[in-house]
Amino acid sequence: MYENIIKHYPDFPIKGIDFLDVMPFLQNKEVFQSLVEEIGNMVTAPNVATMEARGFLFASPLLCCAPHVKNIIPLRKKGKLPFADGDLHQVTIQKEYGQDLMFYRLSDIAAGVPNGDTFEISLFDDLLATGGTAIGIANALNQEKIILNGKEYKVKIKEFVFLIELTDLGATPKLEKIAPVRSIIKTQENH
Repeated sequence: MYENIIKHYPDFPIKGIDFLDVMPFLQNKEVFQSLVEEIGNMVTAPNVATMEARGFLFASPLLCCAPHVKNIIPLRKKGKLPFADGDLHQVTIQKEYGQDLMFYRLSDIAAGVPNGDTFEISLFDDLLATGGTAIGIANALNQEKIILNGKEYKVKIKEFVFLIELTDLGATPKLEKIAPVRSIIKTQENH
C-alpha cells in the first residue's frame, strides 16, 4: 500500500542515488495518520531521537498519538541548534554520498524520561540506506552520560525504527549489533 505512494528520483542528489521522496505521505491525511500510528507501535522507548528534517515530520506527532512517547530529541545540521556551553555534541556520520555532521544537545535528552538509571532512546529516521547515519548517532549517544538532579544516567539506544528500509544495501545486520531494527516499508534501492 505505502510503496505506491513513494516517489522515486533517480540520480538525486548525485548520480547513482535513487532518492525516495516521502513527502507524498503528507498529502493524504489517512495515510499519514496510519503511518504515524505504525511508527508509534514500533517505538517502545519514551524518548525518540530523530534527524532533520523528514524525521521531525513523522516523529513529532508521536507526542500526541503515542501515550508512551514523552520526548523528541532533535538531531540537526551545523548552526541549527542554539546551545549553552558544553551542551552541544557533534557526530560525524557517513552517508551514502559522503560524510556529514549532525548535532544534538544533552539538555534535550535530559528533558526526557529515564527508566531506572538509563535514558532509553528509540532512534527514528525516514530511511535506512547504508546505515552510516544511524550507526554514528547510536554510537555517540550510547557513550553519553546525563547528569540530572545530581544523579548520573546512562544513555542507551533501545531500537532503530525506519519508515523505509533499503534491504539490498545490507545495513540491518550492522545496526542489529547495536539494537533491534524495525521498518515499516522494505524495498530495494533500484526496484
